[in-house]
Amino acid sequence: MARFSGKVALVTGGNAGIGRATAVAFAKEGAKVVVAARREDEGIAAVKEIQQAGGTATFVRTDVAREADIAAAVAHAVKTYGRIDVLFNNAGIGGKNGPIQELASADFDETFDVNVRGTWLFIKHALPELVKTGGNVVNNSSVVADVGFPGMSVYSASKGAVTTLTRSLAIELIKQGVRVNAVSPGPIATEMAAKMFGSLENLQGFAKGIVPSGAAGAVEDIAHAVLYLASPEAKFVVGQILTVDGGLTAQ
Repeated sequence: MARFSGKVALVTGGNAGIGRATAVAFAKEGAKVVVAARREDEGIAAVKEIQQAGGTATFVRTDVAREADIAAAVAHAVKTYGRIDVLFNNAGIGGKNGPIQELASADFDETFDVNVRGTWLFIKHALPELVKTGGNVVNNSSVVADVGFPGMSVYSASKGAVTTLTRSLAIELIKQGVRVNAVSPGPIATEMAAKMFGSLENLQGFAKGIVPSGAAGAVEDIAHAVLYLASPEAKFVVGQILTVDGGLTAQ
């Protein structure tokens, strides 16, 4: 199956976790993949994984908190492959969490600069190319946008912003032929989630107690959802938040 043959997918935070799994999945289905991330060694490793499996990929070092980096990543994709068909806005940080009285305004700014401002700016800079190709955007939100978790006020607020940004831009940009949707993961076994919960074991213990399916999800679960939203099969899906959470928010 090659749903993305001849297409170019730009994946932010494509060096690890959900981003890397999604970059690999896009390549397996024929896309040329641009991995945009801060950590160069991991980004190059992701590209090598794709290439060794017979896929096509390139890496561009990108800090989504820096607008110049975002513009350069878009330019790199166009210079290398000539187009952009899919933007997966995956890059994000957990940031500093805890009781609100223990957090500083700098903690808020750091998380919003990456999770919200970076997402907004990537869409802004990639839009002219997406209009040319009739492409689409998939943002990475989270169930914390819909369910309250104590001690996660800043991260939750940032993902709530991603969700509402998705809906607003979906209506604005569909008139230009560009679809915008988001995936909303529940607890997923990633390095970032493990850091937020103290360890992977703590994350799995939390998930076992709250997720009806009984465990945290795998990065591939989210990758499959992203590819659906970006695919021709989802051509009538606009402004939707696809929740993949093992039943957590169905309770």
